[in-house]
Amino acid sequence: MNLFEMEYTMKEYYYDRLLGIKTGGDQNGFNKSFHYHRYEPTPYSALEELFNHYQLTSSDRIVDFGCGKGRLNFFIHYHFGATVVGIEMNEEFYQEAIENQNSYLKKTKIIDSPIYFYCCLAEEYQVDQFDNRFYFFNPFSIQIFMKTINNILLSIEKFERNIELILYYPSEDYIYYLENDTSFELKKEITLPYFYEHNSNERFLIYQLSVSR
Repeated sequence: MNLFEMEYTMKEYYYDRLLGIKTGGDQNGFNKSFHYHRYEPTPYSALEELFNHYQLTSSDRIVDFGCGKGRLNFFIHYHFGATVVGIEMNEEFYQEAIENQNSYLKKTKIIDSPIYFYCCLAEEYQVDQFDNRFYFFNPFSIQIFMKTINNILLSIEKFERNIELILYYPSEDYIYYLENDTSFELKKEITLPYFYEHNSNERFLIYQLSVSR
C-alpha cells in the first residue's frame, strides 16, 4: 500500500468518526432493475479534492441522487452549512441515512440548515424551487438520468435560477447527453491526484446552466 492509498484509508475512518456517522461499505448484490447501479460512497479523499477547487455557500441547496447512507450530505452540511437533500430508492440505505442523521446532529449540534432524506426513485423526486446544485455519482442509467435532468429543467422554467451539476466518475453517456442535447456547459474539471493517472474516470465534472434575468 502506497502513501496515497494509506491516506485514502485513514480518511475513510477519520471523517466518519468526526461526523459521528457510519457510511462505509459497498452494496452487496445488485438492484432488481439494471437501470439503477450499485451503491458506492464517494471516497472522502475525493470529496476533499472536490471542495478544494469548488465552493458552496450556506444559501445553496444540494440534492444528491443515490445518496446511500448520506455521506456527501453530512460532509457538505458540516463544512458549508448548506441545506442538503438525499434521494435514495433503497429502503435499507434510507433507514441508515436517517440513523446517521440522528447521530450526526447529536455529535455536531449543527442545526442551522435542514437535512432532508427521501426514499423514492430519482425521477419521481419533486424538484424544489430552491434546489440549485445536483450531485451524481453515476447512480443510474442514461434513461433515468435524462428523466431526472428533464425534471430539473422543468423546475427552472417555473422558477428561474442558476443551476450546477456535479458529476463524479462521469459516464460517457451522461457527458454526451449534457453536451449535445441540453444547454448545460462544462464549467470545470477536477481530477484526483494519483488515481486519475490510473483511471481517467477518477474526476469531477461541473456543468452549469445560467439563466439570464
